[in-house]
Amino acid sequence: YGKNTIKFLRLHKEGKKHFVKEVEVCTHLRLTSAQEYLDGNNSLVIPTDTIKNIVLVLAKKNGIPTLEQFAIDICKHFMTTFCQVAYVKTYVQEVPWQRLHENGVPHVHSFICVPDGIRFCEAEQCRNGPLILFAGIKDLKLMKTTQSGFEGFYKNEHTTLPERNDRILCGELFCKWSYGECRDFDFDCIWYTNKIRECILEAFSGPPDCGEYSPSYQKTVNSIQMLVLSKVSQVQVIEVVLNNTFYNVVDMKNLGLNNDKEVLVPVEAPYGSCACTLGRKKFLEA
Repeated sequence: YGKNTIKFLRLHKEGKKHFVKEVEVCTHLRLTSAQEYLDGNNSLVIPTDTIKNIVLVLAKKNGIPTLEQFAIDICKHFMTTFCQVAYVKTYVQEVPWQRLHENGVPHVHSFICVPDGIRFCEAEQCRNGPLILFAGIKDLKLMKTTQSGFEGFYKNEHTTLPERNDRILCGELFCKWSYGECRDFDFDCIWYTNKIRECILEAFSGPPDCGEYSPSYQKTVNSIQMLVLSKVSQVQVIEVVLNNTFYNVVDMKNLGLNNDKEVLVPVEAPYGSCACTLGRKKFLEA
């Protein structure tokens, strides 16, 4: 049990310059006893309102240096404070506020919300066990208008899909990776310097002057995973889900026009989805 959707803004000031982190937190606990379920005995139950207040107090006292560190702080607090807690899991996601720039100069206290993917993390720990940490990005919408096709697939009497060697590749991406047992990583450095998000974009799109051909959504998913694993040594396992959006060319012959893939309409439903989890062999064997 626990508390979902704890939303708040943490404002930090350094002189005239302000810094913001707006987050949504979900924290769930499992207790050493199930007596509240079996017997109606609530003596060990930490109220969900208390859980919410603890999250807010930790934000006030510790700040949010990184999403991952804040999730670690929450897990450690419940494990060290309450002996009846057997397991804790915390999910934190960030509202994508970015500092405004005017003529290249960063503004001291103004920000803009840019919907280019939502950063999140997840930490979980069992009593007497290691703290396991995940991070990721979701709601990242990507499109390339060529260098994508789908040919040579299995066909039978139910197949009506034509082969294509030039199509729009578009989808909403969810990507989640594991750092394994939590170590003293600089999580913002991994995010910004190692640029996992940029690895995703590079693998999806290819070189900026020519792109890279994608023979399937599945191959694009694998290319993303392979590039992240090759460039970011801290990532042990990576899961990618790509929910596909398809576009159909509008037939304009009755309007006296030849529509050469210039006007298309999205197919609302049904739509496809590709998912894969890939990890380092030594980590999976362990």
